Amino acid sequence: MQITVYNPQKGRLETINAEFTKDNTTWFHNCRKSSDIYMITDIDGNILIREFNYSYPCMIYDISRSDIDFNQKKAKQLLTGC
Repeated sequence: MQITVYNPQKGRLETINAEFTKDNTTWFHNCRKSSDIYMITDIDGNILIREFNYSYPCMIYDISRSDIDFNQKKAKQLLTGC
């Protein structure tokens, strides 16, 4: 499916093809605030991080879910640079 993401390295929105499956995505169902991390997804050697709101997910290059130990807090730290 096509999804619009924010690419901080390019400083713009772009449309990518992404599949969200149990093999490439970790969902966090303990979200209470809109700034909580809801989902992290591995896409082509990069990580896509989505908050629990309607903002665009952010693409971070050259890092994977396993690099951050599938951790919601570490994903939030990555997102602060986005």
